[in-house]
Amino acid sequence: MQTETQIAVLVLENIRSAQNVGAIFRTADAIGVQKIYLTGYTPAPIDKFGRPQKEIAKTALGAEKTIPWESAPDTASLVARLRQDGFFIAAVEKVSGAMDYKTLEAPGRVAFIFGNEVDGVLLSTLGATDAVVAIPMRGMKESLNVATTAGIVLFRVLDK
Repeated sequence: MQTETQIAVLVLENIRSAQNVGAIFRTADAIGVQKIYLTGYTPAPIDKFGRPQKEIAKTALGAEKTIPWESAPDTASLVARLRQDGFFIAAVEKVSGAMDYKTLEAPGRVAFIFGNEVDGVLLSTLGATDAVVAIPMRGMKESLNVATTAGIVLFRVLDK
């Protein structure tokens, strides 16, 4: 589990699957993430009519009620705000030049950005980060599901 002085937050950018969002909430609860920010069209645990999002609740198993969350219209202004609050910004994306996620030493305040299941983290967002990390792929597929990726990266980096 992360140290008591470490604060970790997540930014979910344009994730389309409510099931993936719910699974990430559940993982975030398990590792002790303090907050999740939902940007772009990422579905929220409560819809615009104030109703619980059933697909998120089904995979989050209550974590959507224990992890504070906030919707933000765009990632750029959120990243600027997090940076001003002293967060190290790390995007998780399979791009040329990304560092192996196992080598990331997370500072006391870290924000991890996870992106869309097909298109990944926006290029404009990648350009505003302090680091881009990726999981090396050894098989035929070039990536993992975003919820699976979140679990692997968060537990490897924060559970020290």
